[in-house]
Amino acid sequence: MNILGIESSCDETAAAVYSDAGLKSNIIASQNIHANFGGVVPELASRAHQQTIWLTVKQALEESDMSMDDIDAIAVTRGPGLMGALLVGLSFAKGLSISYNKPLIGVNHIDAHVYANFIEQQPDFPFIGLVVSGGHTQIIYVEEPFKHQILGQTRDDAAGEAFDKIGKILNLPYPAGPHIDKLAQKGDIHFHKFPQALLHDGFEFSFSGLKTSALYYINDIPEEEKEAFLGDHLNDISASVSHAITEVLVRKLGKAIKKTRAQTVILAGGVSANTMLRNKAQEMALKYKVKLHYPRLIYCTDNAAMIAVTGYLKAQREDFDDIRMKPFASLSDITISNKQ
Repeated sequence: MNILGIESSCDETAAAVYSDAGLKSNIIASQNIHANFGGVVPELASRAHQQTIWLTVKQALEESDMSMDDIDAIAVTRGPGLMGALLVGLSFAKGLSISYNKPLIGVNHIDAHVYANFIEQQPDFPFIGLVVSGGHTQIIYVEEPFKHQILGQTRDDAAGEAFDKIGKILNLPYPAGPHIDKLAQKGDIHFHKFPQALLHDGFEFSFSGLKTSALYYINDIPEEEKEAFLGDHLNDISASVSHAITEVLVRKLGKAIKKTRAQTVILAGGVSANTMLRNKAQEMALKYKVKLHYPRLIYCTDNAAMIAVTGYLKAQREDFDDIRMKPFASLSDITISNKQ
């Protein structure tokens, strides 16, 4: 079975082919223009997807040494994401489906981040998943494939969003998460005590207060001293921010392990690439004697390999979708494919 995966939920146009033998290709066309605006501009993202999607799919097929005749099904992101960007990918996938008479598989983007762990590994079920990205922060319990239970999620900003917004306050390039990660590795996590919201309150998250705290902290530095202060302590501030975010994430992950007694834990989403989070998660896994999985860095951020492997798992269950399926911008817009 050969699955073509297409991803266009935000600012990455991506295509991949996953087969019985594993991943055959994974092509990502990034959109650098958004760095000029400090964030993704939806209209520009949609136009860029339109310009590159066919070339991206074509390259993925060529690299896998396949044609559309060899493809058994087309998996495509249907949400959550930017509506215009999603429409480009979904419309293109529908066109291929009709032209080549191939079944269509709609993929929940958040599900795909979870199953990115299956591209090169085979985590055991049931498992606890920590999904941490720019738009979502969740702890889920996965009893079996596509049977998920959300134990808790963010009430406001996601962890990745907090990294990016605080990075903007610190005048770091967008996206700021990787820059803060790199700087934090040389800093002191105890330099400043930023708030760790809801640390002892179930499985819910909140990172908006941390963002506000960082803003006030920087604004309270006298203007004539600010440049020198940040020059001397940018590493320490980055480490302190990273510690505040990752400590909450890992503490709640530990609570979920104790509650469910799961023996397997996975990290997912763009923030799962964060060095401090991975190190703390490894320490936690040793403490609770559980198996920890996380994807290679290239599969943490948005990519089509995770769409293709999720489509592969759904195709094995003959879980196909109607050509009339619609995209959804947020998880609240649809009954999640997890069939809770």
